[in-house]
Parts: sequence; C-alpha cells; structure tokens
Amino acid sequence: MGLLSTSKPLSTLEQIHRSGVLSVISRNSPSTWFQDQDGDHGFEYELAKAFAEHLGVRLSMQSAGNLQQLLDSLDRANGPMLAAAGLVISEPRQARVRFSVPYLPISTQVVYRRGDAPPKRPEDLPGKRIGVIQNSHQAERLSVLQEQLPNLSFEQFTALEVGDLLRMVDEGQLDLTLVSSNSLAIHQVYFPKVRVAFELEGGDGQLGWAVGNRDDGSLLAAVNQFLQQAEANGLLEKLKNRYFGHIDVLGYVGALRFARHLEQRLPRYQAYFRKAGEQTGLDWRLLAAVGYQESLWQPEATSKTGVRGLMMLTLNTAEEMGVVNRLNAAQSIKGGSQYLAQIKSRLPPSIEEPDRTWFALAAYNIGLGHLEDVRTLAQDEGLNPNLWAEVRPLLPRLSQKQWYQKTRYGSARGGETLHFVRSVRRYYDILRWMNDAPVQSPPLPNNDEPPIETQGGEKGGETQLSEQQD
Repeated sequence: MGLLSTSKPLSTLEQIHRSGVLSVISRNSPSTWFQDQDGDHGFEYELAKAFAEHLGVRLSMQSAGNLQQLLDSLDRANGPMLAAAGLVISEPRQARVRFSVPYLPISTQVVYRRGDAPPKRPEDLPGKRIGVIQNSHQAERLSVLQEQLPNLSFEQFTALEVGDLLRMVDEGQLDLTLVSSNSLAIHQVYFPKVRVAFELEGGDGQLGWAVGNRDDGSLLAAVNQFLQQAEANGLLEKLKNRYFGHIDVLGYVGALRFARHLEQRLPRYQAYFRKAGEQTGLDWRLLAAVGYQESLWQPEATSKTGVRGLMMLTLNTAEEMGVVNRLNAAQSIKGGSQYLAQIKSRLPPSIEEPDRTWFALAAYNIGLGHLEDVRTLAQDEGLNPNLWAEVRPLLPRLSQKQWYQKTRYGSARGGETLHFVRSVRRYYDILRWMNDAPVQSPPLPNNDEPPIETQGGEKGGETQLSEQQD
C-alpha cells in the first residue's frame, strides 16, 4: 500500500533558489531600467541586480508596456515574481499588490513650459491641457483633486513614459504634466524649457517594490530585509546620488544649461566625437562629456594661461597630438581624445576598470605626475592606490603645503581635479541615458564668433567660461 506524500510545498523564495532565477518586471526609462551598448543600467536595475546577487541567483529583467500590464503580470502564472519600477506606494495599488518597505521618498511636481504663466496652486489647474500616464500615482492625485475641482480635466496616456510627457510640455503640446521628483531630476537635463510650477501638498510619497498574491510572504520578507540592509550599508544612497543627484552636482542652473546645450550645441560636434571614439576605442559619450566640462562645447574657448579649444589643449599637448589649429573643433576633439587614450594606456596595469577610466580623467586634468603623487599619498595612508574611491578624497591635499612638500611634483589644484572628474562622470551618465540622441553631420565651427575668455590655469583645473549665446 503506497504512502501519501506529506512533503511541504516550496515557498516562493525556495522556488526562486531552485530555479536559480529572479524574474523582475520594470519599465524602460532612464529612471528605472535602460540598455545601451555597455549593457543594462538604471536605478531599479542596479538595485534589483544587487538583490539577485544577495540571493545568489541570476537576474532576469522584463519590460512592461504600461503600468496596467506591469501590475497585471504579477498575478500571471509563470510571470515575474517582483516589480521594481519606481512604483509609488498608494492605497489603490495596495488593493492589488503588496508593497515592500519604502526605499525612496518622492514628491509630486506640477511642471509647465518656460515662458508660460506658471500655475501657483491646484485651483489654477482647471482649463489647462494636462497629461499624465494612465494608472500612475499622478493620475490618482488628479482624480482626487477633481472631487474638489469639478472643472479640472486631464488626459491619461497609456503608451507614454515620463520623458514623452515632458517633451510634450517642452514643445507646447501640453500645458502641464505631473511627475515624481525623482523622475524629473533624471529627465530635467533633456528639456531646457521645462520648469517646476509647484509641488502638490499631500503629494509626498514613497517608492516601493511590489509582489503579487502568488507570493506566500517569503519573497516579500527577503525583499524587505535586503532594502533595509541596502539603506544601512550605503547602497541606496550611492544609487540615489548616481541617478538622481544631477542638481546636487551641477546646480539647477547648470542642469538647465546642459539641457539647452544638448539640444543646440552637441549636434554640431557629435559626429566628431563618434569618429574620435572609433579611432581611440573610447566611448564617444565620455569624450563628449570631457569636451563639455572643458569648454561647454565651444571650439574657440581660450584660457588666460593659453589653454585653448573645445578640449582645452595646451600648446605642447596639441603639438604632440598633431593638432595644427586648436580652435578647429574636429582637430581639438581628435587631439584631446588621443591624449586621453594615451594617458589611459600609460596607467599601471594594476588599475582596472572602471577605476582606470576615472584615473585617466584625473590625469587628463592634472597630469600623470600629480596623479602618481596622490596615489603615493594614498598608499602611505594604507589605502588602495588602485581604487578611485579611496584616492579621490586625498586630491585636495595637493594644494596644501604640509602634503605637497612631500611629493615629487609639488603643488597642484587637486580640488579642481576632483570637481572635474565628478562633473565629467555626471555628464557621461546623462549622455549614456540618451538612447535616442540624434546623429547629425556637424558643420565646421563658425569662425566669425569671437574667442571666449576663460580662467583656466594649468591643463588641470576648472574652466570658467564667459558663455556665448546660441
């Protein structure tokens, strides 16, 4: 006589461990998950990847066409187990899915087009062309407002993302849209005409991951434990800074200026950067980021110390790289790119990527000699001289006598180099998120424009530009 099986069904977490795969659904956007030539990126992607590594399984990402599909998928047999998609925790959604502990606070911002009269309060919204994403937290907020303001109307779009709505406001197709503060932070640099009118009171919220009713609680418990750990060990803060920290690094005015220059200046020189990238093996977007930090993509930039051109080359460097005319954009980009590639190749083999790129940027700004000095200072402090995160805090010491008198190459403006690398990395991140950046054949620079006076010093140093008008 056979015995009945009394084996206990596997929990959700045990199923994931047995399959070796964590299936996650997200949305395709710069603030969540996107792909480029270097692979997968995005705040939600990197956090989900860290969670999969924490579980010891492989991450499998899926993209939802809209929010409705995303939420529905969690209850589908053999569908994704977890949604990591920048979801705001709200009562209507909690009726459908279960949320993790919150991991990112946000506010709801009303966005308008510069030049238009900005609304100052909810009572100013009726009569405006307002668009939001269907089933979004912003749509929920507007539905609540409609109870108080019966004349308020808005359109919900099923197949659009935040970037699409901001573009419609930027181009005047919509008067207003509502977005989460974290999404606007990452998209602001692409839309120079977009401004924040006001924040909705009571619109503050928290982002959370979501699981469906199939989960027996084991996955949600593991998610909560991981997110709390990510808060404690600094992972969340690191990702917040990388993906949403533009305003902190660039300043609000700097972010808007970059947005304007992306639209008006980069298309003139983008083909040059792409060609230089092909010739040197460097990412053209990294080269473009260097060019922007050096000159704001202005080919006739000139410093008082003789550093000139779009890539701000010294005369000696230009001659070494075969640049005849530093004010010619094509020559400057080619020469600066070759110089950066040469520097990178001369770094010790012990420095691996991605640190190798950050050290190369520092040396482009301050020189290999001074870079070696600060690496020696780091080693003397018991730090790893091959890790940028451990070396960079010591750069300001190069301008302090008690430290630079111990070095081989002496004093240098290390604090400016720290700012240089940080800014280039920020611009580089932004350019990498531009999956649909236009490729145009650039004209040669307008040589009728007067030279630009700057206040650069040695090859290193922050370049202060008196900007030309586009």
